[in-house]
Amino acid sequence: MLPSQQGYDRAITIFSPDGRLYQVEYAIETVRRGAIAVGIKSKDGIVMAVEEKPRKLQISESAHKIFQIDEHIGFAAAGYIPDARSQADNARFFSQSNRIIYDEAVDVETVAKHLADQCQQYTQFGGARPFGVALIIGGVDSNGNSLYLTDPSGTYIAYDAVSIGAGSEQANDFLEKNFKHDLSLDDAAALATSCIYIASDQKEGTDHIKMSIIKSSTKQFEKVTPEQIANYAKLGKQKFPIPNA
Repeated sequence: MLPSQQGYDRAITIFSPDGRLYQVEYAIETVRRGAIAVGIKSKDGIVMAVEEKPRKLQISESAHKIFQIDEHIGFAAAGYIPDARSQADNARFFSQSNRIIYDEAVDVETVAKHLADQCQQYTQFGGARPFGVALIIGGVDSNGNSLYLTDPSGTYIAYDAVSIGAGSEQANDFLEKNFKHDLSLDDAAALATSCIYIASDQKEGTDHIKMSIIKSSTKQFEKVTPEQIANYAKLGKQKFPIPNA
């Protein structure tokens, strides 16, 4: 770090002379170093997949990086996962409050904006650090299928398909080349497994892949079984082969 920059990373509320908040940049770097997470919007619903590498004696039946927020909304996280769990609890409370007050399911964008607002608040007040996690928030509401990305700076952006975490640059390039708006839900799930293989050191097997889907027809968050993930991975190798694999 240059001498003129020293000390500016000690407080979240101080801009450096070149207009940067170093604590926010450190939080974003935490996301870049996390295990990959992928979200894809298809014509039939939303797919969210993550890489999780369980230890040999760990019970890993449920995903620790994919969270259900409401019946029709979930998110996948990359970065410091305890922060994601805290944001999941916040989003669940917000979603249920919306049902009680307005007697209707909350929109996906409303949840994304709420969580982004929470992240942004932690960039302008002293005494706390920014959230060290980025979220891919997906769901099906009255507006159709929706997919949003939030990051520690408080930004939220709508996407058709996106990945975050380690190896996300290569995965996003792969998504840009292979994504189509008329993808079926099965093809989207297969594409998601191929993206995880690109970023992961483990190119075979599916024990390290967790996935959830939200179908447009049911608007219900569903966990994908290991058997289904294995079938999607096989389909992905046929339809979306990884370069130099």
